[in-house]
Amino acid sequence: SSQVNGLSTPKKKDIDSKEKENLWSAILSEVQAQGSTKLPSNKSVLVLGDNASGKTTLIAKLQGVEDPKKGSGLEYAYIDVRDEYRDDLTRLGVWVLDGDPGHVNLLRFALNESNFAHTLVILTLSMTTPWGWLEQLQHYIKILDNHIDTLKIDSEEKQASKQRLITEWQNYCETVDDLDPGSPMKRTNRLSSIDDELDTLPLPEGVLTTNLGLDIVVVVTKTDYMTTLEKELDYRDEHFDFMQQWVRRFCLQYGASLFYTSVKEDKNCDLLYKYLTHRIYGLPFRTPALVVEKDAVLIPAGWDNMKKISILYENMQSCKPDDIYTDIIAQPPSRKTVSNREIEIQTEDEQSFLLRQQQLLMQGQTPTRGESPLRSQSSGGKSTPRTPGSGTSQSSPKKHDGKLNPQTPSGEGVLATFFNSLLHKKPGSPGQTNLTGTSLRTPNGTELTPDKITMRTDAQLELDRLTRSVKKDLDFTQTDC
Repeated sequence: SSQVNGLSTPKKKDIDSKEKENLWSAILSEVQAQGSTKLPSNKSVLVLGDNASGKTTLIAKLQGVEDPKKGSGLEYAYIDVRDEYRDDLTRLGVWVLDGDPGHVNLLRFALNESNFAHTLVILTLSMTTPWGWLEQLQHYIKILDNHIDTLKIDSEEKQASKQRLITEWQNYCETVDDLDPGSPMKRTNRLSSIDDELDTLPLPEGVLTTNLGLDIVVVVTKTDYMTTLEKELDYRDEHFDFMQQWVRRFCLQYGASLFYTSVKEDKNCDLLYKYLTHRIYGLPFRTPALVVEKDAVLIPAGWDNMKKISILYENMQSCKPDDIYTDIIAQPPSRKTVSNREIEIQTEDEQSFLLRQQQLLMQGQTPTRGESPLRSQSSGGKSTPRTPGSGTSQSSPKKHDGKLNPQTPSGEGVLATFFNSLLHKKPGSPGQTNLTGTSLRTPNGTELTPDKITMRTDAQLELDRLTRSVKKDLDFTQTDC
């Protein structure tokens, strides 16, 4: 420092060094602040939807798992979430509730007072059953509403959750940022310059008329099935537009987002993952709304309104937006018939069976086997399933009685009867041969040559063989009884 008129003044070099020190201190403080901002580990997702709506497959896709394992009741999984800019990693918990109504009581483990403010809800709908969308959404929203009423959440906390949804809807702005995805601006509010103006704007018509305080994403799965609906059920674009406008109006009412996905064709799955991390952790999501492709719709919360939805009305010729949903998207008649189902055969109680056999033996009767339903079906008759404890035996298949007669069902028995009629005639009956010297003649004078006699002897031997074979079959059948 130098003295001027007895006063000391700091040198310019000292001033510059202090400014540099302050600058580096500010940078260091900023880096430390950013480094301490870790991804929270208490966030979770609750997935609700009917069975076979694609819940397990969807979560497995978000996890990067190729071979999903389906469980029952309430399943728990997690999704790895990485913040590439801060090189931070955390796990997002995922609860998947079975569609069975008997498991609704397990919801208290996935959504409770401690994690209510940190939970996002996914409602799944399957494109394979579009006629059930109305009932399914109403069903699970009612389950959520009733469950929230049972939670002992502070009124201020619940009001804060509702206000957060309103603010996020108002703050949405569809812009594609030119910033580098790795920029530290990723967690800043893109609309900070006009926040005050937006906060004063009222919500659009029909938006958040029912505010549960929960962030909701409606996910339509298996959109690749649309082609099947077009081919087999004659669905047209106006049907899909009617379905889309209806579900979009539902999303407006609850402040929900809407995603059409297909794991099979890998449509919108990666975007859904990025959107979830955006809503839960504030990571960037710069993809605008997608409404051009009917099987890959993406509508973030805050983008939609009734005016945009009304664009779909132009293509709806045979139906109106306010028509009853199930009247337009009706469930087709079932293709399965009762005859295609395998008949269930009920087994008889062992003790009842043995008791019945004992009674038949005491009466001197031979126990008979019940008639097989499959045997009855093959013969064209109606089957009567056996019921436990039945006291009467059913008719059994006909058996050989040991005598060869024309009614014997065996083919060999019929053949043996034919040979018997040729060889074993009573004396004096027509066809009986007479022995005269060395030659044999029939009553009509035909001479029997040695060759003919040999043929008749061979026929007799064949008859004996057939008779023994039939008797052996009879003995084997009786042994089985």
